[in-house]
Amino acid sequence: MTEPASVARIVVLVSGSGSNLQALLDATVDPAYGARVVAVGADRDGIAGLDRAAAAGVPSFVERVKDHPTRADWDAALTKQVAAYRPDLVISAGFLKLVGPEFLAAFGDRYLNTHNTLLPAFPGIHGPRDALAYGVKITGATLFFVDAGMDTGPIVAQVAVPVLDDDDEETLTERIKSAERRQLVEQVGRLVREGWTITGRKVTVP
Repeated sequence: MTEPASVARIVVLVSGSGSNLQALLDATVDPAYGARVVAVGADRDGIAGLDRAAAAGVPSFVERVKDHPTRADWDAALTKQVAAYRPDLVISAGFLKLVGPEFLAAFGDRYLNTHNTLLPAFPGIHGPRDALAYGVKITGATLFFVDAGMDTGPIVAQVAVPVLDDDDEETLTERIKSAERRQLVEQVGRLVREGWTITGRKVTVP
């Protein structure tokens, strides 16, 4: 089957199990989705996310920070690796490294990340834990374009997840992950099929 010219090219970056990656791989099997994963990049070897890429027949690469003299050198190498696949979108799917200025200069208006709270509340790596500790009744997941800050970029979409009275960090995190995956697949498809503009902090999909 010949791929339509309009199919968007996606590079997915992972650091771990790759459950969000798998959701995207599953969605892109359908030609009507409008995108395909052309490469998977990682910052470490031996992770399940790379196994998922291999099982799907998707090329992958590993760019480890410790293999470079400076963080800026790593950022330049990562940028070069990703650019080689000519992506229309780059997606951080549990990628646990902050990219640098060179990467953002190349992909900042098309580099998506997902966070497990309703930003701007509770940024950082312990979002569900922090939300529980604060006592909020509703949290959720946020999809946003990455900028130079910590979880501060323009927001594409958000989904709410109620906090239950008997929730602990594990149960809340798992429910957020389910909502997060659904939102990621839905919104990435919407972006690649319809396009988007970013004006200040506002993301508009026609």
